[in-house]
Amino acid sequence: MAKTIWLPQEIYQLKVTLLETKPPIWRRLLVPAGLTLEVLHDVLQIAMGWTDSHLHEFRVGQKRFGQPDPEDELMNLPEVSNESTAHLFMVLGKAGAKATYTYDFGDSWEHAIVVEKVLPPEAGVAYPICVGGKLRCPPEDCGGIPGYYNVLDAISDPAHEEHDDTLDWLGGGYDPDAFSLDDVNQRLRPLQRWWVRSAKT
Repeated sequence: MAKTIWLPQEIYQLKVTLLETKPPIWRRLLVPAGLTLEVLHDVLQIAMGWTDSHLHEFRVGQKRFGQPDPEDELMNLPEVSNESTAHLFMVLGKAGAKATYTYDFGDSWEHAIVVEKVLPPEAGVAYPICVGGKLRCPPEDCGGIPGYYNVLDAISDPAHEEHDDTLDWLGGGYDPDAFSLDDVNQRLRPLQRWWVRSAKT
């Protein structure tokens, strides 16, 4: 019989900021303290607008969490703890706790995660939910922060030598200001339904 783990009822208010972006690209999320980092990864992908096409990891202090690879030990790589068994309340247990979430080790999109508040759940609210944010995440595979700002320069200036090629690469357009709270929460609904079922088991 599977071991049942006690899960707290608290809700964490998280501020997630894509580092080195000016003005900052950020999201504010309300997530159950009982979520694992594995599920938080799914939440972050949806909230930020990434496509989950690359590897990722979390860092909390000196500890790394992700999807352990048995070959890492053979290659003497740093130990990676399993994100599927690390619950938020275990690794970010109080307001003010911080973590770094890195997506795509090539482009190296680093996100600062801060627990702003620990709140009681609100009746009638489905979690996880996004309650704020600004700006669209960069296009995938654009070359990290420097490449992102090169893309913005190119598409904003019709005289730029890479203007047409960049628009073609983007599929015709990219609005860096576009961010829809409703769209994010619509895409979070499957995770909300999953959490309701999981919390009852």
